[in-house]
Formats: sequence, C-alpha cells, structure tokens
Amino acid sequence: MKKRELTFIIVALVLGAVLGGLVGEIMGTFLPDGGAKTLLSKSVVIGFDTTKVEFYAISFTIGLMFKINFMSVLVVLLVIVYFRWWYI
Repeated sequence: MKKRELTFIIVALVLGAVLGGLVGEIMGTFLPDGGAKTLLSKSVVIGFDTTKVEFYAISFTIGLMFKINFMSVLVVLLVIVYFRWWYI
C-alpha cells in the first residue's frame, strides 16, 4: 500500500467517525423517546482528561478523549467495507 493511499484511508476513517457522530447526535435530538433515540444518542467516552505539565520555562497540556456513538461506529465500518471493496 502506498503512503498516499494510507493517508487517504486514515483521513477517511477520522472524517467518517466525526461525521457519523455528528449525524447520530442530530438524529437523536429529533427522534421521539424510545429505543431508536437511546441507540443514536447514547455515547461512550474513552480516553484521559487533560493534564497540565509545568517545567521551569515550558508548560504544556495533554489530553485525549474519544466520544463514540452508534452512528460513528457504523460509518467507520462502512468506510472500511468501501475501501476493502475498491482497493483490495
């Protein structure tokens, strides 16, 4: 696999996760109460909270959080299937 293709696949997966999460949140707000709303609006947060590290002259903050919902997982799976179909 070429470096350009790998970069394109990684960018597509990240954009798919972001757009899928956004679509899931938007659809979850418009649905009436029930199973579909719970499935689309419920999300899991994975990662670690921000931590501030201070040295004498340098200070930086690190942290990484992923908010995963059903639509983001579904869109990422669709991107993987699409690339397996076209590139492999």
